[in-house]
Amino acid sequence: MRCTISFFLLVSLCHVTVAQEENQALMIRSQSAILIDASTGTVLFAKDADTEIPPASMAKLMTIHIALSEVYAGRASLEEIIALPPESWSVNQLPHSSLMFLGEGQTVSLNELLLGLAVPSGNDAAVAIALRFAPTVAEFADRMTTEARLLGLEKTIFVDASGRSPYNRTTAEEFAMFCRFYIEKHPEALEHYHSVRRFAYPMAQHVAQEFKSVQRTIVQNNGNNSLLSTVTGTDGLKTGFIDESGYNVAITAERDGTRFIAVIMGGNNPAIRNADAQALIEYGFEHFRTVYPTFEPLEPARVWLGNQRQVAIGPAEQVVFTAALDRVDILQWRVELESSALKAPLETGSHVGELVFYDEYGDLERIQLYTQEVITKGNILRQILDSITLFFRKIFAPRV
Repeated sequence: MRCTISFFLLVSLCHVTVAQEENQALMIRSQSAILIDASTGTVLFAKDADTEIPPASMAKLMTIHIALSEVYAGRASLEEIIALPPESWSVNQLPHSSLMFLGEGQTVSLNELLLGLAVPSGNDAAVAIALRFAPTVAEFADRMTTEARLLGLEKTIFVDASGRSPYNRTTAEEFAMFCRFYIEKHPEALEHYHSVRRFAYPMAQHVAQEFKSVQRTIVQNNGNNSLLSTVTGTDGLKTGFIDESGYNVAITAERDGTRFIAVIMGGNNPAIRNADAQALIEYGFEHFRTVYPTFEPLEPARVWLGNQRQVAIGPAEQVVFTAALDRVDILQWRVELESSALKAPLETGSHVGELVFYDEYGDLERIQLYTQEVITKGNILRQILDSITLFFRKIFAPRV
């Protein structure tokens, strides 16, 4: 495995080498596609994944992310009632828009608007949310783009909150990395919004008395229902379509502790998009697994010239990596230190070596090891004795 690029603090993009014939056998027909391990960011398949394409309604995931972030920050509440200016009414949306069917005289909560975004993909709901958090939709879109930059997504641009405009841009690669961040940041959204199969609106409680005679409840299915129903473990995320992008989808599925994310862009029709998404997810589960290895506590490393003779070492975070399915059953590990003579002073977090996981076929993953405590210089006598020992060790060390 080799890391090739970093996007943001919690997400790095790595590539696993897979046989070329396996990639070709997938026969992905959409213009652009990518498959990643959600836990590690490891790329398992890519086809023209850096091609810039409008995300269409997948852009609504960024709108949901910003709204939920405002809730987490205490600046909004899921139960608060959101004002519905005329710009958000369904009758004022562009032709052929997907709609939640917001209208005059309705009372709706932020949580219901988020459902209206996630399930029927309402462009009207996107406008209402945008105007809750910014003076104009354009200013909210600027915030979406700013957020993308903060996450390291350099090609992703938003000009509206719904994804309706062809001037929104992203790549399958960047959007998959955003989806990974989104799931880590908002894990509850999968159950509360993205795996909800249908949405009924407006209900009687949403409509003022004077409008009840002209309002009727409309039941709409989740645009992602096909994949939610047919691909085991699928619980999100979002479909999208405009003429300029073709048919897009960001899909995620989890089985037995392994979660994959696939992004498909530029499908010619919904059947091709869904077939490509299903093929990628099944390919992931058939060939790879997320590994959370167990290992004994690491022995402290010998330190020279210090106020103590040993230093605790370990990984900086939980050890997790992606491995081929046929190489995860019998894992062994070893510690490789950068030097046999670690010298004080050492700060906490000083890099000292690697924890290597391997099997009978070779190395699988190298995890960086760091000091877990501060080691200062020892007294003069300790420094003199250790310096003498190191001198003779160097003289009598085996010649290579």
